[in-house]
Amino acid sequence: MAKEKPEDKGVNKVDLDSILLELGQFGPFQFRTYCFILLPITLSAVYNAQYIFNAAQVNFRCLVPECESSPTFAPGAWSEWTLPSGTRCQRRRPLADSCEPGSFHLNDTVKCDRFVYEDRYSIVSEFDFPCEEWKRTLVGMAHSVGLFVALPITGFISDNYGRRTAFLLTAVSPGVTGLLRSFSPSYLVYVALEFLDATLGSGVYSTGFILALELVGPKWRVLGANVVSIFFAVGQVVLALVAWAVPYWRTLTRVLYAPSLLFVFYYFVVQESVRWLLARGQKEKAAQIIFKAADINKKKLSPQTIQFLSAPDVEQATTSPQPEEERQPSLGRQVLRSKILMTRLVICSVWWMSVTFIYYGLSINSVSLAGNSYVNYILTALVEIPGYCLSVVALDRFGRKRSIMTAFLICGVSLLALPFIPVRLQWISTSLTMLGKLCISMCFSSIYIYTSELFPTYARHSLLGICSMVGRIGSITAPATPLLMLYMTSLPYLIFGFMAGLSGALMALTPETWKQRLPDTILEAENINKKNKVAPQSKEQSHKKQIYSIQISTATGHYYTFATAASTMVVKLQGRRKTDPKPLDLDAVLVNELGQLGRYQLLSILLVSLPCISVAFMSEYIFSAAVIPYR
Repeated sequence: MAKEKPEDKGVNKVDLDSILLELGQFGPFQFRTYCFILLPITLSAVYNAQYIFNAAQVNFRCLVPECESSPTFAPGAWSEWTLPSGTRCQRRRPLADSCEPGSFHLNDTVKCDRFVYEDRYSIVSEFDFPCEEWKRTLVGMAHSVGLFVALPITGFISDNYGRRTAFLLTAVSPGVTGLLRSFSPSYLVYVALEFLDATLGSGVYSTGFILALELVGPKWRVLGANVVSIFFAVGQVVLALVAWAVPYWRTLTRVLYAPSLLFVFYYFVVQESVRWLLARGQKEKAAQIIFKAADINKKKLSPQTIQFLSAPDVEQATTSPQPEEERQPSLGRQVLRSKILMTRLVICSVWWMSVTFIYYGLSINSVSLAGNSYVNYILTALVEIPGYCLSVVALDRFGRKRSIMTAFLICGVSLLALPFIPVRLQWISTSLTMLGKLCISMCFSSIYIYTSELFPTYARHSLLGICSMVGRIGSITAPATPLLMLYMTSLPYLIFGFMAGLSGALMALTPETWKQRLPDTILEAENINKKNKVAPQSKEQSHKKQIYSIQISTATGHYYTFATAASTMVVKLQGRRKTDPKPLDLDAVLVNELGQLGRYQLLSILLVSLPCISVAFMSEYIFSAAVIPYR
């Protein structure tokens, strides 16, 4: 559709991506920003899984006071008549205060009240609950509930006080809550601080994602998003290596969380999001950052860009109430009226729930596979990297729908096949598990992009938020999957496979968005892949929508928004003056003037990345609450 002149249309679209093209899509400025961000994201992966080790099961056995005064883990010959086979939580009922074979009832058992542990690395042994599996599960669930609660809190801070503010708070707070948790005197205190840690610190990934991508040009955005995901996987590897070297949960927690306190110095080096500043009408601050980026990238901005950045700010419509006749129906009401969008919302929610359930479930259950638990966890983390790389190649070569559907189905088949693999062929079981993790990692990365392309611009962020919150149901229930192994060892993998297959089948009900223009309205979203069915807006409608729109374009030339990341921001304006400078494209400034990835971008990215490493440390409970040998 041909563009209308500004004076004939009340819609003023400023495409910041054109400015990014002038700055350079990934110049030194963006590289610096990326480096800053990737470190906190890597740590965030650590914090996201630390409970897998801190709350790992341990080897244990029952204590038999009639036969041992100074117990060691390896029992004596008396274990044949005191400890029944098939259970570690019961012992034979004593008939006398003696260790003779006739002093124990061979057909009756009692619950053990004291235990002997092979080691005391986990909270399971320190807080003495080896036979209460639900307590281990509760640690992971408390962490996942904290992630769920963190979504609206982080989003509120990010939207109202800035991406930089949210990023700094979520990057530093784990250092405080993590160190406090390392001194937990009881199980209840530990669980409470685990919840608080996830609530305050888990948002560093999404806010870091925003900061990293909002200054990157279209050409580098898909790759940039997957680089963030790769560093998240690196954080999980770091977690397993540190947990292997420092197994005691209190020391491990202190080693993992103390570095987060250093991110307080990011206050002096991390810049606010230019898109957020412009959306808030703070053009002067945004201009300072853009000019700084241009200087670092050694790019010269065009006169048009300089004129736009130097012009006075336009007063935002939020300062005065909108006339009653101009108010639009609520977002929820408009979506409910669209059966197509409601169907997509339900399907996307199932995808997100399945992806998080399988992804976290495979990570948690990896420590239960045969062999070294640390090595198994490292392998499940490393296998994510080729999954993210495949996502980069497949999405732009084979399309969104075909690529994601194939990944879901391969994941489902590989996990459903596990129960039928003989025990002697353990290497095949491990290989199938790794294949499932690779495919679900590819789905996790790809679903962010595909879901955002299915919804209209003005409702995209809110609907993605709904999908993400529903998806947290999967991460909340994933820590409970080890309990299913008590009934059937392969039951969790059967459920994982079924969920993956169901999600793959549901892909048939959604349209392909590859090489399609990102929909701006509900009508356009409903008619994705349908030619000549998008009705243009009337002139009267366009005058009622005086919008200052900031959009993000992909490397393929159409617009999209990353879920909980580089999102579309819309600010309504009043009375646009004819003297306002012509709108500019931020990506054009990056590419043609500043440089796409100059020294400034590289340094900024490096600094912001440091706190993001900490998210991976949140999985330390896997080792801290690990199962230990006991009797």
